[in-house]
Amino acid sequence: MKLLVSHLARGLVREPGLVRVREHVEHGRTVIELSVGPSDRGRVIGREGRTANAMRTLLEALAGRRGGSVSLEILD
Repeated sequence: MKLLVSHLARGLVREPGLVRVREHVEHGRTVIELSVGPSDRGRVIGREGRTANAMRTLLEALAGRRGGSVSLEILD
């Protein structure tokens, strides 16, 4: 899932070299933290959060198929 988030984010931003993805487990749930350059944050979030919500939906579907749960956090 970490690779999926990384690939999606790199395709959205203008500075793909600044994309950082960290994955860890917290209370039995996989947490994926996404960090991008300050000027690219809006591109990853999208209008009214639509892009971020679409990424979360994809991750939740993938995690559900694997029998787990996941959350995506976009860091400042």
